[in-house]
Amino acid sequence: MRDCGGVAALVALLAPGCSAGVQRQAAGALANLCSDSTENQDRVRECGGVAALVGLLAPGGSAAVLEWTARALANVCAENVLNQDSVRECGGIPALVALLAPSGSAAVHKRAAGALYNLCSDNAQNRDSVRECGGVAALVGLLAPGGSAAVHDLAAAVLMNLTRESEQSREAVRACGGVAALERVLACASSAVAHDWAEATLCNLGHA
Repeated sequence: MRDCGGVAALVALLAPGCSAGVQRQAAGALANLCSDSTENQDRVRECGGVAALVGLLAPGGSAAVLEWTARALANVCAENVLNQDSVRECGGIPALVALLAPSGSAAVHKRAAGALYNLCSDNAQNRDSVRECGGVAALVGLLAPGGSAAVHDLAAAVLMNLTRESEQSREAVRACGGVAALERVLACASSAVAHDWAEATLCNLGHA
């Protein structure tokens, strides 16, 4: 697929002139191609795919397009520092944080948080960028009672990543009520994964 120009062809289908259905399917195909494939991840970046995907994250877009675009970005930047940096340079981090707004669906929240988790893994600049554009408060907001267990899992995971080596991020979590939210998840977690991420984040914050 990569060698015969398939990645570039899929990136072309992300263009603004294509229908939402075509964009969704192209983003989904790129998500699958980039899963566990550094070569495909790099090819997406080289043919302008990172910028094209970030361009689909505009507020008010189709929920299905937003969900699959965020998923594609998560796979494009998984353990790939060049792509993590490229997403940040294209404005992808504030665009993903915007998708965490309460008006979004649980599916979009889950994929956006997953993308932020991969973007922040071993990337201090991206962790700082998430904090600077209001991501800490948005992630803490996703821990509200009654929310999706999968969203709780990923929101707590991103907060753990953000607070692991940054006192500024720890202070930001404390300032927006994150300790109480994490303790509530710890006490009432609907999944063992959310419990473990919340516990690890509280440990980072000195509240274990």
